[in-house]
Amino acid sequence: MTISEVGAQYSTGLTRHNIEQALIAAGLNSEHLQRSDLGLLEDFHTMGPIATSRLTELAQVTSDDHVLDAGSGIGGTARFLADQYKCRVTAIDLTEEYCEIARWLNRLTGLEDRISVRHGSVTNLPFADASFDVAISQHVQMNVADKACLYAEARRVLVPGGRLGTWDIVAGDSPEKLDFPMPWADRPELSHLVQAGQLRALVEEAGFVVELWNDLTDDAGALMKVVSAQPPGPLGVHTYVDNFTEKARHLTEGLASGRLRVIQGLARGVG
Repeated sequence: MTISEVGAQYSTGLTRHNIEQALIAAGLNSEHLQRSDLGLLEDFHTMGPIATSRLTELAQVTSDDHVLDAGSGIGGTARFLADQYKCRVTAIDLTEEYCEIARWLNRLTGLEDRISVRHGSVTNLPFADASFDVAISQHVQMNVADKACLYAEARRVLVPGGRLGTWDIVAGDSPEKLDFPMPWADRPELSHLVQAGQLRALVEEAGFVVELWNDLTDDAGALMKVVSAQPPGPLGVHTYVDNFTEKARHLTEGLASGRLRVIQGLARGVG
């Protein structure tokens, strides 16, 4: 498996076209678009905007912060940060198509002046040491085999005392195998799950002190069931993620069976 394979699984070549059609179906005028208009389209992670809001609040983001959105997808978290906190955001993602979509949506919502989008890997960040006050990463590390490098890079680009907020899927205690495809991996070799304790240890070994480590599996699973039971609207992750209904079902079943857990974490850089 290569980095290009990870990025390629998210590329369809139709992302912009599908989102444009979804905006039309929702009765939205792209010339007069607010970030809030994008709704569930913005959040390619469990608990959607609820998770983003809770995590950024825990990280105590302010307008003075320069925030890194590490593994930014189509830019929903970056736009939330720029809109909600009026802070400066740099977003980076491995999928070039997602970066292009993020820049486009940033322009449509009038947030391009606060957000810079870079194409690159979270394990080899193209930024100088101590460039950021806060790093936010949601549902990214599942694709990363070298997690030690991921968190070492996060620590390197954060100022001393900088905050790392994570919202992650980890392996549960059940020995049963996962069903694929999953939202983050079309096949098993693209998925690199570890258990919650192992993930926390890797964060700490990279030079962070963990301040919060919350298992929110029950909350995430319950909300997934509610969302899955409702008919999909025009705006949602299904707009640009292939086979999303099956992927979401496998995720929901994994959470319910104990094969998967969901962890909300906040850590602070030391040294």
